Amino acid sequence: MALSMHKDSSNNKQMDSSKYVRYTPEQVEALERVYSECPKPSSLRRQQLIRECPILSNIEPKQIKVWFQNRRCREKQRKEASRLQTVNRKLTAMNKLLMEENDRLQKQVSQLVYENGYMRQQLQTGSATTTDNNSCESVVMSGQHQQQQNPTPQHPQRDANNPAGLLAMAEETLAEFLSKATGTAVDWVQMIGMKPGPDSIGIVAVSRNCSGVAARACGLVSLEPTKVAEILKDRLSWFRDCRCLDVLSVIPTGNGGTIELIYMQTYAPTTLAAARDFWTLRYTTSLEDGSLVICERSLTSATGGPTGPPTSSFVRAEVLPSGFLIRPCEGGGSIIHIVDHVDLDVWSVPEVLRPLYESSKILAQKMTIAALRHIRQIAQETSGEIQYGGGRQPAVLRTFSQRLCRGFNDAVNGFADDGWSLMGSDGVEDVTIMINSSPGKFLGSQYNTSMFPSFGGGVLCAKASMLLQNVPPALLVRFLREHRSEWADYGVDTYSAACLKASPYAVPCARPGGFPSSQVILPLAHTVEHEEFLEVVRLEGHAFTPEDVSLARDMYLLQLCSGIDENAVGTCAQLVFAPIDESFADDAPLLPSGFRVIPLDPKTDGAGATRTLDLASALEVGTGSNRLAGDGDPSNYNLRSVLTIAFQFTFENHSRENVAAMARQYVRSVVGSVQRVAMAIAPSRLSCNMEPKALPGSPEALTLARWIFRSYRIHTGEELLRVDSQAGDALLKQLWHHSDAIMCCSLKTNASPVFTFANQAGLDMLETTLVALQDIMLDKILDEAGRKILCSEFSKIMQQGFAYLPAGICVSSMGRPVSYEQAIAWKVLNDDDANHCLTFMFINWSFV
Repeated sequence: MALSMHKDSSNNKQMDSSKYVRYTPEQVEALERVYSECPKPSSLRRQQLIRECPILSNIEPKQIKVWFQNRRCREKQRKEASRLQTVNRKLTAMNKLLMEENDRLQKQVSQLVYENGYMRQQLQTGSATTTDNNSCESVVMSGQHQQQQNPTPQHPQRDANNPAGLLAMAEETLAEFLSKATGTAVDWVQMIGMKPGPDSIGIVAVSRNCSGVAARACGLVSLEPTKVAEILKDRLSWFRDCRCLDVLSVIPTGNGGTIELIYMQTYAPTTLAAARDFWTLRYTTSLEDGSLVICERSLTSATGGPTGPPTSSFVRAEVLPSGFLIRPCEGGGSIIHIVDHVDLDVWSVPEVLRPLYESSKILAQKMTIAALRHIRQIAQETSGEIQYGGGRQPAVLRTFSQRLCRGFNDAVNGFADDGWSLMGSDGVEDVTIMINSSPGKFLGSQYNTSMFPSFGGGVLCAKASMLLQNVPPALLVRFLREHRSEWADYGVDTYSAACLKASPYAVPCARPGGFPSSQVILPLAHTVEHEEFLEVVRLEGHAFTPEDVSLARDMYLLQLCSGIDENAVGTCAQLVFAPIDESFADDAPLLPSGFRVIPLDPKTDGAGATRTLDLASALEVGTGSNRLAGDGDPSNYNLRSVLTIAFQFTFENHSRENVAAMARQYVRSVVGSVQRVAMAIAPSRLSCNMEPKALPGSPEALTLARWIFRSYRIHTGEELLRVDSQAGDALLKQLWHHSDAIMCCSLKTNASPVFTFANQAGLDMLETTLVALQDIMLDKILDEAGRKILCSEFSKIMQQGFAYLPAGICVSSMGRPVSYEQAIAWKVLNDDDANHCLTFMFINWSFV
């Protein structure tokens, strides 16, 4: 019997295996159609497929299921193989790039060794014949010759109407550019943090000891050379400082290339110096190996060539031989070499700003790296690697970013040919007021006629620039972004948003103090390396009186934030925003305002550069032993930066003076707030013997810590923490590092309690800082149930001194819900046993 059953089982297996037959082409085609629509159909869908397709009627549902499983597996293997092939191509191309870079560096080393030997020989000759004036002069002249890197060659004057003369100049430009891109014409030094790899931005270097400032980059992109060339020539799309670029003449060359005569205007980054313009020759051609080259240089009296357009409000700067070398890559894509070399006429700017115009690192970030990043962004968008939410196309979001930057640059510069004119001051020159009563000149750019009244009005801009000391730009801008209530006025925001409404001028001016508000940041898009964020900010207004209800409403800002990576070298940090309405159309009118912080000195290395606005910075400067290991010599730390602020408002003609007064007062208020924030977040390096900083408010930090511990023991009969020493600094450190969130709020019967202090866990829970903490009210963080419980327990707290509150939910300053298992509230008594404040401790809190 067992033998018989075994035979039947074997026969069944043979019958099952015989069912796995080959599929006909028609069956495969039918299955592929379904797979394209639904790669993983349900059992019901597979049965429906068999019923709908007669050619599949001889196949069982189980076999259909296996086919789809195999098909998904093959698709996954195909994608993985494709990905590995792409990575392999990138690594192969990067290896080729690194080998070429190694050859270039070896040539540079050989050249330096030769020059070093030559200098030694000349110095020995000079020392042996010190009485020979000619020999001494020879040594000096030789040293000067060696120090002069890539001098600008003098060219004979060329006929402006002679294409042959222009072609000769173009070929010279090509040769000089290639010697910089792949040769040793410039002494390149690699920028810190730019490591090569298949997913890196590329190899980036800056110049050392050359005339002007220069930067060089090479990298890989998955676009064909012709597409790359098209993108790079459209400088307005990626160079944010470019105001306009006009091709005034195009001359075809016999070798299939083109010569273009170009006039370009750029924005000034601050209000303290004039903008630059350029008159250049651009040469596009192909090399024998199939590479594309776009090289460029300025036309000057020294080089010869046609004379450029005259300008009055710009300073003429010079482009030394620069450009792009685009080489095809095996298997697709391109290897790009970029060189930017300019002389920005540094002597025409105030001395304090000259580091801004003498920095190769700033040039690298603003032009060279920006071009490479833009191409990588386009490549990833084209391949579908980047997916943005909200139904917006990447090109539309990119346009929003460009419009915000362009509008802010227009505001900072205030060019007369755009219709801007200077308005009289109030006797103090700290804030500049400019007006533009010709909105028609903005049509087609970032403004819209719907923003201006038909009966007369325009745009008013209040702007100022100031120098900051020892304030990391990235840290300052990040704080301004995350804690808007620390510097912004809700009433002014309301006025700015009013221009988008049907009756735009319902708010005549800003109310002093405004209304309490909170912000919620909604991300829209970011660039590949997260160096720039586009987001929508919702400002939630809250009214406390009936007359404020009409004004305290939610508003929306479109905001662009960039340069908040503290490790990036030479990066400009910027926060630009513009009011928008709820519809947020693709052609929404934008009137940008914002902040720009540019470093003037090289960034110092060391851990001390990263600081937050919290009590920890006060704890770590008390004694020399408490200082951070990376601080180094305090006298060596001298980080300077320039801050530029510009705010734009629309106005009616009859209210122009009132709006100007409001704008001037507001910018002064913002400047004061920024200075206060900057002083708070500046690293404390002036003295290692400084006393700990006092908390914002009374009493001093050590005393407050002692009062909190003492009051908790008096009311509950227990110790808040067991500490070995009762010294004030020990108590303060224990309080600061306590794992539960501890925070103090005011005890005022005629006003809502506001927070005055929180330990590190409390700041983390509220997602705020010690300075911004003072703008947060207690009833704002508690939910409705929490407020009811607190109200019912408040009399108990005041009589008994403390109360235990049950588990609940509260809200951080960024709108995130936070749960806690229990809370304890107690009165804090001062040395006279008088009520000082109320303290809360939220136990085992976590974000929901």
